[in-house]
Amino acid sequence: MRLRSLLYVPAHKTKFVEKAHTRGADAIILDLEDSVPLATKREARDLLAPAVSAIKAAGIPVFVRVNADDANLSCDLDSIARVKIDGLLLPKVGGAADLKARLSLLKRRTGMREGDERALKIIALIEDAAGLTNAGEIARASKDMFGLILGGEDFALSVDAEPSPDFLRLPKLLVHYAAKSAGIRSFGLLRTIADHKNLDAIREAGGEASRYGFDGATCVHPDVIPLLNDAFTPSADAVDRARRLLAYSAEMALEGAFEFEGSMVDKPVIERARRVIERALSA
Repeated sequence: MRLRSLLYVPAHKTKFVEKAHTRGADAIILDLEDSVPLATKREARDLLAPAVSAIKAAGIPVFVRVNADDANLSCDLDSIARVKIDGLLLPKVGGAADLKARLSLLKRRTGMREGDERALKIIALIEDAAGLTNAGEIARASKDMFGLILGGEDFALSVDAEPSPDFLRLPKLLVHYAAKSAGIRSFGLLRTIADHKNLDAIREAGGEASRYGFDGATCVHPDVIPLLNDAFTPSADAVDRARRLLAYSAEMALEGAFEFEGSMVDKPVIERARRVIERALSA
């Protein structure tokens, strides 16, 4: 599943939901959490089924971000049991035990079992210091773990810090490495993009995250989507060079280290070229 861009859409905002499938995002996250006022939670849940159906009919994967507190989470999961979605975003995950407790509730409410073909892809949002400390165990807490995200604004707030690029870089990378170590996806940028109108900064942040190995990123504004899609798709020059390298290596039956177009090449470089081609083909 290609997921360069994941667009948050408030589930109760029907005019946004109606246009969601036209925005170009690789996936839509229907939000029941932060973007939905408490008084509107029930309405958002009632609108979830038609929203999912409309977006899925366009062939776009749908994730749902649920609430973290037990009462709202239980109601969210009751609504999810009636629809066919691709995955869940679980916010404010503090550790493996926390995550497993929520997945146990998911099982009871929906009948979905860990690892079966109906299982949902689970993306955990790490939003405080406890979650950061436990990122490794969270990434391995379930067979259904699909990805990790560090919520920069909430994380900064949890430790009384400003969400500056310098501050966010380390926690973002720690969560990124925890995800990669567990063999799951890593989503995000190394800085906050709260200012969605600063497209140059977003373009730069997307390119930076891609170079660091992130798989994609979430966003709240449609204008950001093409920038993320471009950032997390290998450039034409990168694809062309990767193809030349693989062709040269195969033609010459080369093993070990060798020189190609002025640079030394060995096994990791060849494997990286293969992955560039794979990402380009999936885009």
